[in-house]
Amino acid sequence: MAKYSKESQNKVEKAMHEEKHGQLKSGRSGKKVTNPKQAIAIGLSEARKEGAKVPPKKKAAKKSAGRKKSAGRKKSAGRKKSR
Repeated sequence: MAKYSKESQNKVEKAMHEEKHGQLKSGRSGKKVTNPKQAIAIGLSEARKEGAKVPPKKKAAKKSAGRKKSAGRKKSAGRKKSR
């Protein structure tokens, strides 16, 4: 069974075409889209809004609350500056 419907494939194809010709713009900032992966994401997003068959977005990984402390570099106590 297909993951993506024909409608969603057409949306992505249209977005890729616009990106290649410099006509595709991002939603919020309105800047030109230059990355093909971003064009695909925009096409899939538009297809989702219209109700086409598209798998749901992947959830972003949650950041852990506490950061691990790295060992870092120790200052060497024995060094002296030569003058």
